[in-house]
Amino acid sequence: MAELVGGFLMPHVPSIPTGGYGEEPWQKEASDKAFAHISKRVEELEADTVIIVGDDHYENFGPRCIPNCLIATGDVGVSAHAQTLGLTGDAIPNNEELAQHILETGYREGVDWAFAKSLDVDHSVAIPYHMSLKRLGVKAIPVYLNCVVAPLIRSRRAFEIGQSIGRAVESWDGVERVVVFGTGGISHWVGSPGMGFVNEEFDRKVLAMVEAGDIDGLIALPDEVILESAGNGALEIKNWLCAMGALPAGTTAETIAYEPIPTWITGCGFAELKPAA
Repeated sequence: MAELVGGFLMPHVPSIPTGGYGEEPWQKEASDKAFAHISKRVEELEADTVIIVGDDHYENFGPRCIPNCLIATGDVGVSAHAQTLGLTGDAIPNNEELAQHILETGYREGVDWAFAKSLDVDHSVAIPYHMSLKRLGVKAIPVYLNCVVAPLIRSRRAFEIGQSIGRAVESWDGVERVVVFGTGGISHWVGSPGMGFVNEEFDRKVLAMVEAGDIDGLIALPDEVILESAGNGALEIKNWLCAMGALPAGTTAETIAYEPIPTWITGCGFAELKPAA
């Protein structure tokens, strides 16, 4: 049977791959070290498949069609815009059979998945993959949640979708060792008056809640409070909740790093989710 062996939470800021956006050198170094640590841990966990939960930034979806939740079940490429961020255009290997199983399990459980049989992922998936996974040659299954355009996916629903993903992996007849990434956040204002401000207090509160396993507290954070306190980009906490939902009961969490980087317009938080032995 397949097994969920770990999870990680991380930012996906476009500035991450190359830096050079006015950050202090040690800030870029701290980010690189955090991604390198995640890469090492994925290798130590002997994972062969990583489910990457992100959100589209108007590259695949827009006002004409915005899925609440989507899974890529076929070919995965890298968007043209993501390639301008220092990423290669190489195809990302997908675990198509497991992705299809997650999709069909979700349908049986009432998850109204949209699916893509061909998808060029944006930076929310491409950056975590390139920074931590590409060198390992593992497969990646992209999952997208709508954290961007109102009406947004509900935080509880994001967590429940994660739970469905977890059950699907556990019921899969394969021998995969699976890791889940929740990407985005924490505080950042995108295209709004607060752009460039980082709310370190809010970010550290979120990381403390993650470490405490306070799922109910994270779910209970109203979207309006998140918007006011930490900006529209902080709504990507929903991606974190999805990843946390996929991991089994008894999972603990540990902060890897946190750097508030105003020139990246983001409070960059990293954490590891550790299933009970």
